[in-house]
Amino acid sequence: MRALHLLRAGDWLVLLVAIVATLAAARSLWRSDVPEHALVRLRGEVVARLSLDKPAEFRVRGPLGETLIEVQPGRARVAIDPGPRQYCVKQGWLTRAGAVAICAPNEISLQLDARRSLYDSLVY
Repeated sequence: MRALHLLRAGDWLVLLVAIVATLAAARSLWRSDVPEHALVRLRGEVVARLSLDKPAEFRVRGPLGETLIEVQPGRARVAIDPGPRQYCVKQGWLTRAGAVAICAPNEISLQLDARRSLYDSLVY
């Protein structure tokens, strides 16, 4: 604390600019866009684009049977899947843009989509 009296006005200005720049970078880099749609894929092909504005249900038939996708405002989930381990059902509600639930045995995936993607591609 003794060294604070050695700082001059220019030093305080540089420190303030550094803090503001750091906060601006953190806000823009770690911001997650609000999801707008839920994309349902079967064998990698988009079979449904569901709006996250209102409640809805969508059923899609895969090789093992029928999967039920449930949508509520701002979120979506795989409610029922015939897969043996139920990993995609256990994912629960997806709420962040880019979040994915993959039902690999039934070849179905659910992804929340926003205007700006958080990554380049998704492959399974």
